[in-house]
Amino acid sequence: MYERTGGLMENSIEKNRLLIKLCQMYYEEGLTQQEIAKRFGVSRPHISRMLTTAKNEKLVEIIIHNPYKNEQNLEKAFIEKFGIREVIVINYEESKPLLTSLAEAVIAFLESTVQDNQVIGVMAGKTIAEVTKTIEYFPRNNLQFVPLVGGWDSEGNEYNANTNTMHIANKMKSKYKLLHVPAIVKSVEVATLLKEEKGIQEVLSFAQKCDIALIGIGDVSPNATIYTSKNLPEQALEDLINLGAVANICASFLDKTGNIISQSIIEKRMIGLHAQELRSIPSVIAVAGGNQKINAIKAVLQGKWVDVLIIDSQTAKAVLKTL
Repeated sequence: MYERTGGLMENSIEKNRLLIKLCQMYYEEGLTQQEIAKRFGVSRPHISRMLTTAKNEKLVEIIIHNPYKNEQNLEKAFIEKFGIREVIVINYEESKPLLTSLAEAVIAFLESTVQDNQVIGVMAGKTIAEVTKTIEYFPRNNLQFVPLVGGWDSEGNEYNANTNTMHIANKMKSKYKLLHVPAIVKSVEVATLLKEEKGIQEVLSFAQKCDIALIGIGDVSPNATIYTSKNLPEQALEDLINLGAVANICASFLDKTGNIISQSIIEKRMIGLHAQELRSIPSVIAVAGGNQKINAIKAVLQGKWVDVLIIDSQTAKAVLKTL
């Protein structure tokens, strides 16, 4: 080996020997490019170029044993079809509940992306509740949690936004705020008055400044959690279905193309963040799965309301088949 014009000399006789030696140091021995560069007295970019040359000349072959290829192909298909920033598809196995599998995927994603000093908004729903119950503490400094909508009635208390917020904040040893008001009130006038209350205004304003929003995707049907928890009146459900609503995110309802159902009175009676307000949040993470959510998920994606989607493979395939 010789030094020439700031680089390692690559004569025709020793070139392959040198490239293979560098590859062994990098790929087998685990040395960094900077450590190799220091050892040979050259720059790190020069080592990088030589490693690239070794790959181009087929002296080294990188094989990734990928058991997640099928799921990753689905992820790419979603990104191409809907222009979403990131998709996590899990291979759901019936050995455990779907909600648990989805929750575990959400927790892994949060652990890899949540940073110190962030504000995280938390939505109501059974899937989000499973996340908050399953998550275990991982160290982050100065996190704060806040609900994205008001509370639900007693039959939905175990997975309303306030309960979910308390659970996850306590698990993460973090501060939190609560929204001490129902998610749906009896009239538009009551909703307007409550939103003018100082304490409620402060929590809603805080929620609008979230760095991350963690939400579920609700369907609009008699099986929807917002209805079975007795928060959405039967007449309101019928009106929404007649207006073409297929999806619910936070305090908004969407039609099959992802547009907000602006004619809906029930949205004006809801207290919480509306879909438009999610636009200003840097990372909106949605989790959903199951056949009843297919049309709702598709609507949310077509409206480009979320940045990250976590979904199971069966539901993902079903959504793509509808296109």
